[in-house]
Amino acid sequence: MDLEPVGEQAGELGEAGETLEEIRVSRRRSFSLEDAAAWLNRTTNDTRVVDLVRRMRQSLPGDPDFGDPLSTAGDSGPQTAARAADRLMGDRSAASREVSLGALQVWQALTQRMSRAPANAESTLVFTDLVGFSSWSLRSGDDATLTLLRRVSQAVEPPLLDAGGRIVKRMGDGLMAVFRDPLVAVAAVLQAQEAIETVEVNGHTPRMRAGIHTGRPQRLADDWLGVDVNIAARVMDRAVKGGIVVSGPTLERIDPADLEDLGVVAKRARRQVLTAKTSGVPADLTMYRLKVVRRERAAED
Repeated sequence: MDLEPVGEQAGELGEAGETLEEIRVSRRRSFSLEDAAAWLNRTTNDTRVVDLVRRMRQSLPGDPDFGDPLSTAGDSGPQTAARAADRLMGDRSAASREVSLGALQVWQALTQRMSRAPANAESTLVFTDLVGFSSWSLRSGDDATLTLLRRVSQAVEPPLLDAGGRIVKRMGDGLMAVFRDPLVAVAAVLQAQEAIETVEVNGHTPRMRAGIHTGRPQRLADDWLGVDVNIAARVMDRAVKGGIVVSGPTLERIDPADLEDLGVVAKRARRQVLTAKTSGVPADLTMYRLKVVRRERAAED
């Protein structure tokens, strides 16, 4: 009896069986991958999962709001990565985005800890601008205006920078600077005010006004925001005719003897009856004008 055809048929059936099994395995794999992808998409976009991850970020080191569009202007590693993540993921609300930002948040916290630079440490904020600048520039034209701004910058900025201040931003005829120590800030502003008295363009010598306030501003990348920043700007606004106005929190941190050594006295700034109440500041905030006094110490010293 010739069994060879039977063997061949069995082999063919075996090969067919293996082929069918491979097809079934392949189908199971494809279904599994599709199911997994669908599940992942549903999960990462589930608002309950997103809220859970956001709550978990609250317990992580660093700023749980890291990744805010206002915080992507820095050039450090975490900020650079945050900009890339923002471009890739956009504004969509997804758990994967929160997980990525959470990792960057921890990275930022570790970076700040290693550099010993706390995110929202107490700082003294300085705002300056020129009294009557808009009216003068309108009369004088662009060329004279640009010349004045350059000379003002050359006079004002060196004393601030030499004292360790950091110029956060320049705003037309003014600037915002940050100092660690309130006394150093006051001394630097006094020097800047003296320096600007040497500036003259077309017979015009500008008058600078400055506001100084100490608090804990919110640092976002290379910028500073928050209530204390707004207060510092409003303190400057009180110096309507020029000069230096400081807030109560700033003055409380300066020894009166140190002010005397600087040749200034602090007088409480009282709001005129007919002027509007300063908005954007606490109702109990006191402000003081710093007045330069002549020291009458004779040569016997």
